[in-house]
Amino acid sequence: MNLASLGALDLSALIHDRKVSCAEVMEAMLSRIDRLNPKINAVISLRDADALMDEARVCDAELAAGRSRGWLHGIPVAVKDLADTKGLVTTQGSPLFARHIPVEDDAHVARMRADGALIIGKTNTPEFGLGSHSYNPVFGVTRNPWDTSKTAGGSSGGAGAALAMRLVAVADGSDMMGSLRNPAAFNNIVSLRPTFGRVPALPSTDVYGPGLATDGPMGRSVADVAALFSTLAGYDPRAPQTLPGDGSEFREVEPIEPKGLRIGWLGDLDGYLPFEPGILDLCRDALNVFSDMGCVVEEARPGFAMERVWRSWTTLRHAVVASNLKGLHADPAKRDKLKPEAIWEIENGLKLSASDVFAASTERTAWLRAMLRLFGRYDYLVLPSAQVFPFPAEWTWPKDVAGRPMDTYHRWMEVVVPVSLLGLPTLALPAGFGGAGLPMGFQLIAPARAEKQLLALGAAYEAATDWLGRVPDGAE
Repeated sequence: MNLASLGALDLSALIHDRKVSCAEVMEAMLSRIDRLNPKINAVISLRDADALMDEARVCDAELAAGRSRGWLHGIPVAVKDLADTKGLVTTQGSPLFARHIPVEDDAHVARMRADGALIIGKTNTPEFGLGSHSYNPVFGVTRNPWDTSKTAGGSSGGAGAALAMRLVAVADGSDMMGSLRNPAAFNNIVSLRPTFGRVPALPSTDVYGPGLATDGPMGRSVADVAALFSTLAGYDPRAPQTLPGDGSEFREVEPIEPKGLRIGWLGDLDGYLPFEPGILDLCRDALNVFSDMGCVVEEARPGFAMERVWRSWTTLRHAVVASNLKGLHADPAKRDKLKPEAIWEIENGLKLSASDVFAASTERTAWLRAMLRLFGRYDYLVLPSAQVFPFPAEWTWPKDVAGRPMDTYHRWMEVVVPVSLLGLPTLALPAGFGGAGLPMGFQLIAPARAEKQLLALGAAYEAATDWLGRVPDGAE
């Protein structure tokens, strides 16, 4: 049995039925990481193997005594390097934090530990998570398992690549501007960007802020994603805007009966967005699966000037990034070690007035009203997850898309912004492979707080396709 190829729920069942030991699972995972990680550079800051094996044996002893920590008991997990991990270096991809060892876990990491996960190391990310291409001066670039000359996306690119290469069974990620969805598309996996407030963002200096980012689960099946989501989600009094519940409602998901559901295909947003040839056709073809299941799939128009969405987004993003990083920028010695994109975000943020931010928030509200009108006609909406296929790993970012110049380092991923601005729940699902054999995916978007129904429809789509059963060469 190839333990490393199994999903998290399958491993959990085998461990709890005492058919395999936690030590056997850990040994298999570490062996695979040792053999395959050098090809893609997805797992970083890997902990000492002997210490990890000792922790796995403790988990076995606990099971022998009749005690399980939770469904993740003894399962190796690598945490995204933007998230604090107690006692384990967290660099955020920056040389300024290359030796930073947190004294406490982020809230979602603590929840994974409490459910039994064994933290083996971190997954690579771009510096401060800025950009959808996972490279940084501390650890270098993460490569795509489907073609190691290409990017794995970002900012959860290390997690996406590790999942595709079967180095971990399930993973956490985070998403401000597509950082869960873009790597899912580029690596042929599944991810969920939850509704704002579903997963507490802690620790935080401002729990009442304008939240643009959220943590979320990633996996190789909808069921694994739902199970990890059940661990991550739930109210925390330290974050008073978190939604009620303890996450248990998401633990198990069954495919929904999709007949009669109305799905709106937003495509290129009425000609607003450019796409690399092949992406729109691939995603449109994937929608035929929903039609075959009895859904009503129609072309949908946003009914809104999308440039307004972009202006609102960039203003709010400038403000958030500048607020987080302005202390580093104020110190010339530290500023010299920031990537140009970080400096650009900070300096634009420092120019903003309170009225600028308020106006952007007003535009955000106007876009919400437009989306609510769309949800009055459709149960779900669909957009591609990316505007380009995985591009050369040596690039910093695509400078043009379909002949249209990109005027910022992140304009090429604008397709994720309509969801990010509103914090809507979105399931990133595979659409198949393009002519060059590279994966692509789409965003299945639901109204706020509808994650359970969204996961159920995703499970029905997964059952009707075989994309997630495909494995990169060398990862069998």
